Amino acid sequence: MNWTSALAVYLLFWVMTAFVVMPFGYRAANESDEPLVPGQAEGAPANFNPRLILTRITVVATFAFALFYANYTQGWVTAEMLDFTVR
Repeated sequence: MNWTSALAVYLLFWVMTAFVVMPFGYRAANESDEPLVPGQAEGAPANFNPRLILTRITVVATFAFALFYANYTQGWVTAEMLDFTVR
């Protein structure tokens, strides 16, 4: 696998992981004891920390990509193993 292909696959893993990781740890402002800032919606997160979210996404995406790459090089699960139409 070329390094550009690996980078593209990693970025796909990173974006998909973002949608999985972001809802965890979310608390709406109306669920917390912190007062609302003027102009803040009630459903807006009260504890938004982008550095923590980016760190979580990067760690999970790196782990998932490492598993993917190990499978790619070692051949643990191949396309032929997943083809259930062949008898």
